[in-house]
Amino acid sequence: MSAPDKTRIRFYQTGSFAVGGRLLDPEQRSVQAEGERTNAITCGHRACQGCGEALGARYALDAAVRAAQGRVIAANATGCLEVFSTPYPETSWQIPWVHSLFGNAPAVATGIAAALKAKGREDVRVIGQGGDGGTVDIGFGCLSGMFERGDDVLYLCYDNEGYMNTGVQRSGATPPAARTATTQAVGAEPGNVFGQGKSAPLIAMAHEIPYVATATVAELRDLEQKVEAAMELHGPRYIHVFVPCPLGWGSASSDTIRLARLAKETGIFPVFEARDGVVSGVSKIRRRLPVEEYLRPQRRFAHLFGDPGRPDVVARIQAGADRNIARFGLLEDEGEGR
Repeated sequence: MSAPDKTRIRFYQTGSFAVGGRLLDPEQRSVQAEGERTNAITCGHRACQGCGEALGARYALDAAVRAAQGRVIAANATGCLEVFSTPYPETSWQIPWVHSLFGNAPAVATGIAAALKAKGREDVRVIGQGGDGGTVDIGFGCLSGMFERGDDVLYLCYDNEGYMNTGVQRSGATPPAARTATTQAVGAEPGNVFGQGKSAPLIAMAHEIPYVATATVAELRDLEQKVEAAMELHGPRYIHVFVPCPLGWGSASSDTIRLARLAKETGIFPVFEARDGVVSGVSKIRRRLPVEEYLRPQRRFAHLFGDPGRPDVVARIQAGADRNIARFGLLEDEGEGR
């Protein structure tokens, strides 16, 4: 983390690791604890109940606006976030906001940054954002180009692991064995095929850009702090936010935060940050759990359980989580306080 005084805060509330904002000094409190927060995406949107993307976008953009003292322009790819927030002629955005095509949000954000630079407006910051379909798949070339050119844009990917807006089809971020409309739970390898897809954060790191981070909606203070850290820098920056989707995952709308937390605590989704291509910090697993705890509440993995179930497939998913834990050093050091 970029702010040492904040990283020492530990959360102890049973089941959530949360702490009330009133218990912290004002400078340590969340952006959302401020009465003058921007509410970048406000009431009136049409997100599903329990939508992780709506929550993640609000926290991320509010943090960015505070860091930039209100001077932010966002370019938004077509997708769930755009569709539920801006049904013509209405909008829930309270910041300057541009709707791009499905695959060119990084390019549109680049154009906005170039125009501001030409006008000498170094005080206005630019954000590009989209879902995993518009980022990891359709817009991937534009994103890589943004990284290569060194464009002064912070790009936020809200990863719900599929094309949810168009009917829950597989994306390059869909996990192995997950059932989608295009990866049915049939055959010897039911659900999404192992070995397909890509890790956008690792590819972003390979570009050796100034800042790369991952975050989840279960640790919103961590998300805020990473956005603020990214806004302190210039050049291309990338944050990949894990946002559960009750509709596409077949999970309870009340389980969004729980699933995001389980993704981290099982090692399914490593939470870390990197600077110039080198990992500079990780969010340690505080209570390691088996991947089954994460998989069972989701109907997209229901075919892995029951009678007889597929314990062999669950074991392969567990092995992947174990690799993440070893690769990023996600376990607390033995004897360290919890």
